[in-house]
Amino acid sequence: MKLYIRSHYLAAVIAVASLVFGLGATTPVSATERGAILVLGDSLSAGYGLEREQGWVHLLQMRLGANHPGYEVLNASISGDTSRGGEARLPKVLERRRIAVAIVELGGNDGLRGIRLSKTRKHLGTIVAQLKAHGARVLLAGMQIPPNLGPRYTREFQAIYPELASAHDIALVPFFLAGVAKDGTLMQADGIHPTAAAQPRLLDNVWAHLEPLL
Repeated sequence: MKLYIRSHYLAAVIAVASLVFGLGATTPVSATERGAILVLGDSLSAGYGLEREQGWVHLLQMRLGANHPGYEVLNASISGDTSRGGEARLPKVLERRRIAVAIVELGGNDGLRGIRLSKTRKHLGTIVAQLKAHGARVLLAGMQIPPNLGPRYTREFQAIYPELASAHDIALVPFFLAGVAKDGTLMQADGIHPTAAAQPRLLDNVWAHLEPLL
């Protein structure tokens, strides 16, 4: 009887040790343990003109499930949003969830509207600073705009992203729409929003710089 009790006691101790130290653990890490991946963007990430399942953000969740399980993607993207709008609504997002990684895809609408570059730089910089203060690892999605507003504005707008990435020591997607923006077959009729066929390419553009942060 004493041997039986000792055997069960030893088994219980080993089970507890396995839970505490991860010995022989087979249960995957939960989303709450790893935190969430936030996508703070505009219509390019909100999936304008697409079904939700077609958008690159949904495809990201699927790829994470296969390669890095335990992360939940929170899509806080709104069509038409600007860097100022993203800055204004970010605090409420951070109040609700612990964000492990944040993908910031904003600024395109600023450029299309000709918003003063100093304001765009300021708002994006504040967003990055708030996310870092929250403890999140940040990936900034670089944007480019058509030359409608002149070469100087176009050039200086594009430079905002690498400048911020360097100043805040964060990861950067050089150009979010690389391989898509200049391919008419991958753009919707408005010439601004990518088609469903373009979404896997957008995900690949992000993934190359996101995966090292996971």
